[in-house]
Amino acid sequence: MQEGSYIWTHLGKQYNPVNKLIDWIWLIVLLLAAVLLFSINLGGLPLRDWDEGTVAQVAKEIWQDSAGSMRWLYPTLGGEAYYHKPPLMHWLIAWSYSVGGVNEWTTRLPGAMLTAISVPLLYCLGREIFRQRSAAVYSALIYLTMLPVVRNGRLAMLDGLVVTLLMVMMLCVLRSRRDLRYCLGIGINFGLICLTKGVLGILLGAVVVVFIFWDTPRLLTSYYLWIGILIGILPVLGWYTAQLLHYGYPFTEIDLVGQPLSQINLVPNGQPEVFWFYLIEILKWSWPWLVFLPQTLRFIWENRNLSWARLIIVWISVYLLLISLISVKQPWYIFPIYPAFALAFGFQLTEIENLRLFSSYPRAWVTSFAILAVVASAGSIYFSWGSRGKTDLQIIFAAAALTMTLAAILAERGDGQFLKILVWGSYISLLLLMKSNYWFWEPGEAYPVKPVAVMIARANPAVRKIYTSFPYPRSSLNFYSDHTIIPASFGDLQYYWQYDVQSPYLLVNASALENLKLPLIKVVDQAQGWQLITRY
Repeated sequence: MQEGSYIWTHLGKQYNPVNKLIDWIWLIVLLLAAVLLFSINLGGLPLRDWDEGTVAQVAKEIWQDSAGSMRWLYPTLGGEAYYHKPPLMHWLIAWSYSVGGVNEWTTRLPGAMLTAISVPLLYCLGREIFRQRSAAVYSALIYLTMLPVVRNGRLAMLDGLVVTLLMVMMLCVLRSRRDLRYCLGIGINFGLICLTKGVLGILLGAVVVVFIFWDTPRLLTSYYLWIGILIGILPVLGWYTAQLLHYGYPFTEIDLVGQPLSQINLVPNGQPEVFWFYLIEILKWSWPWLVFLPQTLRFIWENRNLSWARLIIVWISVYLLLISLISVKQPWYIFPIYPAFALAFGFQLTEIENLRLFSSYPRAWVTSFAILAVVASAGSIYFSWGSRGKTDLQIIFAAAALTMTLAAILAERGDGQFLKILVWGSYISLLLLMKSNYWFWEPGEAYPVKPVAVMIARANPAVRKIYTSFPYPRSSLNFYSDHTIIPASFGDLQYYWQYDVQSPYLLVNASALENLKLPLIKVVDQAQGWQLITRY
């Protein structure tokens, strides 16, 4: 026993520097690949409504305020108090504005770079829970080539920062099993998540607690863990206490009770989604890696007594259940679950690569790749027929079709190189998509925001609030126009027009203007079929 230990120690000392060098090389390669994918054409499209426009507006008002003011502690949105979320991400974007000015690129840069850092972090997680380095490499590459990860990570949202902090917290959980001092990192990162997402950070904290209880319950009695939680939660409690003292009862009423209900009214269709909404989102956007899902789930369940399988089971099932119980659902709420899927698929792909086959892989894989190839080919052909300005989409679908075709052929032949083709082809396809203007399709759901915002800013109305006939608020329009545009019904618009003491300003389209039948109309300016009008 002593001799074996001596040999193990001797070999560890001999090969550990080599292993560390290889790990550092992979970390640098993964970081560079992620930075390229997350930064290319980052500022080429306008900000999205709802999340991006709101975050950007809050950050801009923090940046615009004087240095001695307290707006960094008491943020505002359109001049009104904004205390729905703690301002950690808003502070980062405001700092970005102070360095590079206010634009789309500086708005999205902090979140994009933080999400890019999560790619090598996932490699570190894989190295902690998997014996083989290839499993960690595949996990990081799969995570990097998931469309929801890249697209949501590039947007000016809170979730990219939350996912990065979650990975650091999970890494501390795993390393604390060898060194209890890492428990401090668990609590500190939990506090930072709550300082970004508010009380919703408790959902991610629940995932960690369930895993520790199942895998290493002794950590729950470590004083390092509770000291870390105390250190991490103090800034959060400080921020919430400051809001409560400053705003009083309205803060408690709106933030803890009213906000979930108000979010229902901000959903375009006005209705909460079904319970299985997130399962549908995963099935829609996680291809081609979902091809391996049945075998992966079975393999994880068979190894549920091992730590890596327990981590993946808890991470996916607990978080998916908790967010599914929330009535109002948004596609980006599922973001923190993708690293767990990437770890699962990464280990499964390593097992596949270690197989020595003399025949084809499972027929279901080959068929799935073939179907994906046909769908992508059909997309490329469709956008090549009489669709001007769709060349980028044609090339993107062609790249995806070529990738799936080669993967199907190699899998049919039993050649394990189809895995590398999948990874490399998926990365190239995503790179082409991000370089185009089609990675961000929400602006096409409503009228172009920037021309209308420029028109409003050019007119520079004397009032800050403008009423519009558009059915829902557009935070991006508020951001670009530097005015608050408030949706109103026809009845309300007619009331404001007749009884407002100041001359009201309305933003209406032609059909609304015809139906309103307003007297004494003065057209201030117009753009994209929208007119800014006021009263003589």
